[in-house]
Order: sequence, then C-alpha cells, then structure tokens
Amino acid sequence: MQDTSKQKTVLLIGASRGLGFAMVEEYLKRGRRVIATGRDGSTEKLCQLSDSAQGALEVETVDITIPDQVATLHDRLEGRRLDVLFVNAGVKNDDRETIADVSTDEFVRVMVTNALSPMRVIEAFQDLVNPGGTIGAMSSGQGSVTNNTNGNYEVYRGSKAALNMFMRSFAARHKDDAKTLLLMAPGWVKTDMGGSGARLTIEESIPNLLNTMEAYEGRSGLHYLDYLGRVVPW
Repeated sequence: MQDTSKQKTVLLIGASRGLGFAMVEEYLKRGRRVIATGRDGSTEKLCQLSDSAQGALEVETVDITIPDQVATLHDRLEGRRLDVLFVNAGVKNDDRETIADVSTDEFVRVMVTNALSPMRVIEAFQDLVNPGGTIGAMSSGQGSVTNNTNGNYEVYRGSKAALNMFMRSFAARHKDDAKTLLLMAPGWVKTDMGGSGARLTIEESIPNLLNTMEAYEGRSGLHYLDYLGRVVPW
C-alpha cells in the first residue's frame, strides 16, 4: 500500500461513469488521493478501480439530490482535509425537448440535479477544503448565455446557466476567501451523455481539463474556463 499521508486529496462527486470516472483515473495517474462518489448501485467500476489503486482511492455512496445523504456523507468525512472539491454529477433531458414541451417534472429533475444539488454540496463541504484549495463544478459551454445562438438543448443549457449564476453568487458571498472557484466546460465529449457523435474523446478532454484546473491552483476568485484553459463568456 502506498504512503498517502502527503498526497493531495480530491473529493469527486458524481464519478461512477463518463467524465467523472475519467477524472478519477487521471487524478490517480497524477498521484492524487481520491474520494469518489456515485449513487447507490452505481459504484461497481469505482470499487474495481479501488482494488488496484493501492489505497489511493476511497469509494463513497451519495445521491446529491437527497439532502440527508449529503449531510450523512459530510458526517463520514468530518475532519478530513481536501485540496480539491469537484462536483461532476449531472443529467440531461431528451435533446429534442424545448421549454415549450418539457414536462414540469422533467424540468425540475434537471434543474435540481444540475444546479441546486451541486451548490448544496459545495455549501456543505466547503469547510473541508484547505485554505487556498480549489472548489469546482462541471459546467458546460452550453451554459454560456452569450454563446447561445442556436437555442438547442435549452433545458440543459438553462440548468448550467443557473449553476453558473449560483456559483457567481457563492463567489460574491466569499469574495475574501482565498480558495479558487472553477466552472469547467469539458467540451462535447463522447460519453453516454455526450453521445457517439461528440467532437472529443475523453482522452482529449479530461487530461487537458485537469491541466487547466492545476494551472489555476492558488488563483482565488471564480473562473469559467474550458478544458483548454480558454475563458468562456458568461
């Protein structure tokens, strides 16, 4: 088993598949200690990875849309110190749905999962992040109001724009905090969510995304960036 006492520690929320799982793999390659979460019944791949991670990967279960589960996870991790807290969890609705025809229940599901719940996690776990550490969330270039020139995927876009706004409010309330706050746009990536027609592979997105995050370590305030480090317009 590796000596993990001096490793930087990352808490990745929503890491059972896709981009989140790829982030876990990449952080482990970079010598980080990772605490990764998935919903109940979704952590099999993470547990398999943990078996070969020589003690560097811990797997936890949480559904971030259930506040009691978020609070319970915080209790389990009380006293731990994090260098990075990153919330990747997210969903999308049917790409063909617009505001004109999406059901109220589906609209609420997307908004609660993509905007409200990530911020609840950030509010709950910020006290575990070291001074000068990083708090981030997986946003999207589709969350940019400026860049919305074609109107597609509008429910998903709205959820990410809401997440961005809530992070701006969080940043304003913590303007004297030295922590780095990041909203990351990974690009359109070939995953179960992104689909087979996406422009990027995971290998093209995630290592670069982590490079960008690491380049911004110690740069306080809120930054909305894509995977290559380019500033995304609000």
